[in-house]
Amino acid sequence: MMDLTPLDVRKKRGDFRRILRGYDPQEVDTFLELVEERLEELVTENQILGDRVARLEETVRTLEERERAVQEALVTAQRVREEMTEQSRREAELLLREARWQAEELRRQVELEVDRRLLEGEARLRERREALEELERARMRFLKAFRSLLERELAAVEAEEGRSPLADQTLEVELRGWRPGDGDLPSPAESPGAAGSDEGDRP
Repeated sequence: MMDLTPLDVRKKRGDFRRILRGYDPQEVDTFLELVEERLEELVTENQILGDRVARLEETVRTLEERERAVQEALVTAQRVREEMTEQSRREAELLLREARWQAEELRRQVELEVDRRLLEGEARLRERREALEELERARMRFLKAFRSLLERELAAVEAEEGRSPLADQTLEVELRGWRPGDGDLPSPAESPGAAGSDEGDRP
């Protein structure tokens, strides 16, 4: 399609041939002037529209670039959110494992402490039981010794109870070598017969 400008229309006036019974030159010129004016308006309007289209295209490019930037930002934000979610999940798993390890370690320490205290308690109980058993053995030895003492004393009491009354005993005194004027008579304890008699009476 050939581009037609108002100048082309203006120059075209001299190119038309004049023939008989043709168009009225005045009307043709008037029409060409109208066409020229209208064409100028169209050209001006086309330029305005072209500028507007260029501005709109620039705006569209800017919007497209912004939209692309927004899309990239959204993709980046989505990726960052996914990375943060994954990192949070890993951190949560790490904290959970650490908490479980600490709980297991605490449980193990508590079990060790309980076992240690149980062993100490059993050792103390064993020591006290042995001490009680030793006390019981000492008590039994004391009771046995005391029983023996009592039995000896009881035997002595029974032997004493089995003796004749003192009024019925005859006190024999040997007066060997005693003469009147030697002094007092020897006591029964000094008499050999009395000592032998006393030893013979004891069980």
